Amino acid sequence: MEIKELLEENERRNALLPAAADPQSGRGCAGERAERVADGRTLWLPQTMLADPEWRAGMSAPEMELLRCRHDFEFWAWRCVRIRHKLTGALVPFALNAPQREVLAVMEADRLAGRPIRIIILKARQWGGSTLVQVYMAWIQCVHRRGWNSVICAHVKNTAAAIRSMYSTLLACYPRELWSEDAAPALRLYGGSTATREIVGRECTLTIASSMNQEATRGLACCMAHLSEVAFWADSPGSSPEDFVRAVCSGIPLQPLTLIALESTANGTGSFFHREWLRAKEGLSDKHPVFVAWHEIEMYRAQVGDAEALWRSLDDYERALWHRGLTLEMIAWYHAKRREIGSADAMKAEFPTDDVEAFVHSGCAVFAPEHIAALRAGCRAPAERGEIAGDEPLGSRAVANVRFVADSAGRLEVWERPAKGRWYVAAVDVGGRSDSSDWSVIAVMDRTPGRVPEVVAQWRGHIDHDLLAWKAAAIARFYSDALLVVESNTLETESAGQSAYILEQLAQVYHGLYTRARSAQGPVAARYGFHTNRSTKALIIAGLTGMVREGAYVERDSRACDEMASYTRLPNGAFGARQGCHDDILMTRAIALYVQPQGTSNPADDSRELLRRVWW
Repeated sequence: MEIKELLEENERRNALLPAAADPQSGRGCAGERAERVADGRTLWLPQTMLADPEWRAGMSAPEMELLRCRHDFEFWAWRCVRIRHKLTGALVPFALNAPQREVLAVMEADRLAGRPIRIIILKARQWGGSTLVQVYMAWIQCVHRRGWNSVICAHVKNTAAAIRSMYSTLLACYPRELWSEDAAPALRLYGGSTATREIVGRECTLTIASSMNQEATRGLACCMAHLSEVAFWADSPGSSPEDFVRAVCSGIPLQPLTLIALESTANGTGSFFHREWLRAKEGLSDKHPVFVAWHEIEMYRAQVGDAEALWRSLDDYERALWHRGLTLEMIAWYHAKRREIGSADAMKAEFPTDDVEAFVHSGCAVFAPEHIAALRAGCRAPAERGEIAGDEPLGSRAVANVRFVADSAGRLEVWERPAKGRWYVAAVDVGGRSDSSDWSVIAVMDRTPGRVPEVVAQWRGHIDHDLLAWKAAAIARFYSDALLVVESNTLETESAGQSAYILEQLAQVYHGLYTRARSAQGPVAARYGFHTNRSTKALIIAGLTGMVREGAYVERDSRACDEMASYTRLPNGAFGARQGCHDDILMTRAIALYVQPQGTSNPADDSRELLRRVWW
């Protein structure tokens, strides 16, 4: 592109950017407005204000201000709210920026339509999304509703304290002439609780909790909830974000002016917040999704002195930003900031351009998103569905006369039936028996030497462990007497000593059962099954990561890709699925790709792992 053309186009784009809004006059502010002259000034007033029966030409300035405060949030925020300036620390009027007006427009659309206000916000850094939601809730409590209780849950306790300080400042600076109550605006202790305050004169309570201490929210009756930095909330079997959100929000009625706002910066894929965001994007949630990209924030722009030099210095990604419609000033800031941060991935995590980028480049993902996307291209619906049946469900007859029985409700998905001359591995990840437990998965992979490994079949369900073992043997028998590799950890920890019995009984009938060595010294006594520990897990996950990166195997089930997207390196250095996610399918791939067919070798072999591969 010629530099002259570049500059002309850049000038055009800058001219289309939203002009700075003036909350005093209403010009450029959110919502439908009409121009009016009042008290010698030109104002842009909300259409709802002009339709209010109290509106009349020639009303006094105090009367107009009171009426306008009810209809014009941006005016009320500028006139009545004082916040601390980020740089100077001075108290300044709260004037909304462009991203805040974008979020306000979504909430106001619900309010003006008489709908419950529901929103989920995915944030970039430093534009005041949390502040906007909190001030909007204060507007409802101070102007629109009495007895309208709210709860704000932040990520950590210190954040909760900062929120309380903001509310105290708001009320302390509130103009007395615009306060409709006899008592002066203030927060005071309520009911002996240190977590709850009451807005004097409005009979509204404000409860502030942190995700680290959720007890303060038990038994609350509230109409509004602001849940902040949800992606970073502690997620454990005893304290999950999903349970907490449900406990807080289930009591909020489906009425006008009730509000539920979830907001957070991204923290990887697979979390509760990520799942809720995807539900909202797909239209399956009650919440409106709002993403604010870094380039929408006015402070993230830089002057361009030499446009030609800047353009020459840009890489492909930065030039792609231009083709997405960004200005040179935005790209100049991004280019300089990325040089400061050093890592392209870290830059995308801190300053995402779109919501997909925000999630996949944050957190501690094990598998690169672009590698998962390439792997996903091979996924497709199975050609057949059914079960593999033997003469009996247990014992030697379970692997006799095995056959495929088509059944639309069957749990075995088949992409390719066994072919003559092929070598197969059947890898088993053992789950639980109940519907709420982990899945049991039997994955069959074509591991024929000289061919690209390919997933050809998969069984997934909940079943007793002994039935699972024999079902896996039947599937392995059907697939040309495949090497059967049973991940034995669950059997050894949850089967009350039955694991050895189950696998030994299986080994007497099915001779293609994977074994591992008991000791590297003296006579080798085989133990059945693949045992996953910190060391062996690191090996097989490293192997799977390399295979996915190189596109070295063919995946057919998109759920395997989903599990890879939510698979992370934990703070202690170990690997695992995010809380609430699964890795059962993923582990079968890691194991099936690690074991080797006859006549091949694995460069990752290490005698310290005491592993022996047997191909029957």
